[in-house]
Amino acid sequence: MLDVCLPGTSGMIPLPERWLSCCWLEYQGKALLIDCGEGTQIALKEAGCKISRLEILLITHFHADHIAGLPGFLLTLGNHGKKTPLSIIGPKGLKTVVSALMIIAPALPYQVELIELRSEDPGYLEDDDIIVSYLPLEHAIPCFGYRVSLKRKPVFNPEKAEQLGVPKKLYKALHSGKTVRMDDGREIGSEMVIDGVRAPISVCFITDTVPTDAMADFARGADLLICEGMYGDEDMHEKMEEKGHMVFSDSARIALKAGVKALWLTHYSPALKDPVSFIKNAAVIFPETTAGYDGIRTTL
Repeated sequence: MLDVCLPGTSGMIPLPERWLSCCWLEYQGKALLIDCGEGTQIALKEAGCKISRLEILLITHFHADHIAGLPGFLLTLGNHGKKTPLSIIGPKGLKTVVSALMIIAPALPYQVELIELRSEDPGYLEDDDIIVSYLPLEHAIPCFGYRVSLKRKPVFNPEKAEQLGVPKKLYKALHSGKTVRMDDGREIGSEMVIDGVRAPISVCFITDTVPTDAMADFARGADLLICEGMYGDEDMHEKMEEKGHMVFSDSARIALKAGVKALWLTHYSPALKDPVSFIKNAAVIFPETTAGYDGIRTTL
């Protein structure tokens, strides 16, 4: 399972009723956070996120509303007992920016690993549990969209295992893809007791960009697309294009073309007081659209 939460949904500045945009993903007792603007540690606490589980922080770009909260957040992690390493991933220049911010948070009880995405082409990072894919976006400065895919074990068939005489204590190893040796000397491979693979659970996060053709392919078939909607009013479309942002209908068209299962809007302009009142401008294009709000949560 993959738990998804938006602790904040504001763009540019935090508001009394809306924290800055970020995304929390939790799986198998571990967590990943996308972006860290001012006050993110408070937003996470109010949303009920257990920050001690955080292992990976993804930064989309280096505008203040997406990274200026980092020093306070790193200190808060330490105060919550974090001892294990934290990986911070972001665009080229990450090491310079984070090192400068950490001048006011120099002593941390855990290791910080900085990983710069230097390529201007799409790519991915992979470990045992997840795949983090990234896509360069079109903004005033280098910016990445992220797709987090949680791997799932294939479909295990206990009847096949039973027919082969495999004891139940070896089922877990086979389901994990290992080959086991029987007492009679036979080797049983996982492919002998598997009925098929399962697609990963995927969440795609795109913000601070104008629409591009590559976005639909990047988000193709995702279980959830979380996408920027600075304004809902179509009259703001031209102005947002000039500033490198999107309106609700832009995000809805990406969701429709990508064939995602659901769309959450986020990163609202401070001037957009009631996103729900404009939701029809997206829903008429992509019906499975939700106006995100601070604390919105789902389990995939």
